[in-house]
Amino acid sequence: MPSLRTKSISTKVTDEEYAQMEALAGGQTISEWARDVLLRVAKPNVSEHTVLAEVLALRTILLNALYKLTQGETLSAEEMQRLIERADQDKFRKAHERLAAVAIGGES
Repeated sequence: MPSLRTKSISTKVTDEEYAQMEALAGGQTISEWARDVLLRVAKPNVSEHTVLAEVLALRTILLNALYKLTQGETLSAEEMQRLIERADQDKFRKAHERLAAVAIGGES
């Protein structure tokens, strides 16, 4: 048996915002469209989270390697492996922090 929807969320919008939402809703009622959008945003997207984690890991590796190289140093295979391991260790935590900051209106 499906759960009954007993709670309500509401907000005020301008005429222009309402028209935009009406257009985006297409064949759905605005309330159904808004419900779908809110539930989608509240549920983390695993693919996006994974891609962001990999990009952040790559960024960490690249910045650390470039910093060493601009200082006139070289990277040994062992140092590079440590950079990769450290970046991989932190990538999902960093991605989660970035996504959480964006979700609450903070900076990315």
